[in-house]
Order: sequence, then C-alpha cells, then structure tokens
Amino acid sequence: MRSRLTKTVIGTLFIILSASAVAYAEPSRQAQTYSGNTPHWSYEGDTGPEHWGHISEEYAVCKVGEEQSPINIDTDETNESGNKGKVTVNYKSTAFTFGNNGHTIQANTSSTANQLTLSGTVYNLAQFHFHTPSEHKIDGKASPLELHFVHKSKTGSLAVLGVLIKEGKANTAVTEMWSKLPNKKTDTDLTLKAAIDIKKLLPKDLDAYRYQGSLTTPPCSEGVNWTVFEQSIEMSKAQIKAFQAIFPNNHRPVQPDHNRDISETEVKK
Repeated sequence: MRSRLTKTVIGTLFIILSASAVAYAEPSRQAQTYSGNTPHWSYEGDTGPEHWGHISEEYAVCKVGEEQSPINIDTDETNESGNKGKVTVNYKSTAFTFGNNGHTIQANTSSTANQLTLSGTVYNLAQFHFHTPSEHKIDGKASPLELHFVHKSKTGSLAVLGVLIKEGKANTAVTEMWSKLPNKKTDTDLTLKAAIDIKKLLPKDLDAYRYQGSLTTPPCSEGVNWTVFEQSIEMSKAQIKAFQAIFPNNHRPVQPDHNRDISETEVKK
C-alpha cells in the first residue's frame, strides 16, 4: 500500500474532516452547509468539480489530495485478502425527514438505531442522498444513480456505503419520498408519514469493495472509509427520470486512485 501522507498534512486534514463531518452528517445543520458564508460550488461552469480546488482555500484538498473520491474500481486490481477490517450493518425501518439542499435530495434521521460497525468502531447512520450519474465506476462503467449512506462515529470520523442503482423495477422503499420530491431548495425538511425500510435499499448480494477516500463534495476532506457494493439495486425508469429532472448532473468525476489499496469484502447484516 502507498505510504501515508506526512504528519503535517494528516493533521491539517484531520481538522478539516472534523469540521466538515459535522456539517455533512448532522441533519440539524444541513442549512448551514450551504449558507452565505460557505464558498459557492456547483456541478457545472466556473464553480464545477474541475474548479473546486481553486474556489477557496477551504477546498484546496479537492485539488491536492491524493486519496480523493470517487474512483474507478478496477476489479482486476483489487486485493482479495483485504486489510480494511470487517463491515457489519444493522438497519431497521426508520422515520426520516428529507429535503432538497440545493445539490441533492437528502433524507435525514436523528435515530441512532441504524449502525455500521467497521473494525470495532460503531458509526451511526445520519443521512442518505443520491447522485446522477453514479460517482463510482466499476471497471469503467457508470450507473444511472448512486446512493450514499453517510455514517458518523462518536469521534467524528465518517464511513459511507455506496450503492449503485440501475434501471429495473420500482423501488418501494422510496415511493412516498419520490411522490413529494421538491424541485427547488427547501429551507426546512419535509416529513415522511411512513418509516423507510433501509434494507430495501441494499443489494441482495453484499459483496463490496473498500478503500480510503474522501467526501465527494467540497471541502473534499480525506479520511473517509468507503464501502461500495458490487451489485446494484433497482429503481424504475420513472423514478430515475424524476430525480434527473431536478438534478440532471450532480456527480463528481472519478479521481486518480494513486495506487490505493482496494479490498474485496462482504458486508454482514
């Protein structure tokens, strides 16, 4: 595995990650994430992904970081033995609120009932959101959508599950949410009457790939534990089109992997 960054850079990234994790993972602070004091970024033009690292010093890691996400996962280069630790998820039907934060549709929960455990560290699910087309690629192939489950530990570190979404049958787990999709930025979250069965948003086959990466949005902080499932879930053509009508393109292109270790693993439930 490629050697780690210097202690100075790691210290700087830790500070940035700690600050960004709060804004990224805590639903109650969602509005602050994109407030007037935060440098504006987008997915196109002069504020698009290729310019993020130049918009603000706060976003410098987007340009200079060497463990950036997303990446293309080359299955011929993955490590079968793995050295990233075991991943276990414990998900339950849960009440969520959701909204349009200006960059994606995001569902938030204050419940601590949904947990991901990685190498003995427990991460609580804080939110999930969507990107189109998919941010991660597998063997160079993208999917119409990608779902990110964002988890946060007590110390502020992040673990994200990435689920690729292909066209197929309608996914009933998001039926109510999709019937209320806001096409403009919302200042407050909308309430869902029914709980969401998160397990319906996971593939049946839980084989996955693990690697160390970053947030896929500014400030692109590194130190994020990524797990990307090999198998896709399905959403109907109508469901995919409904999201794309609001966000035609809200993905960051794949980043250089810099010879990072990508491990094969199986997520346990």
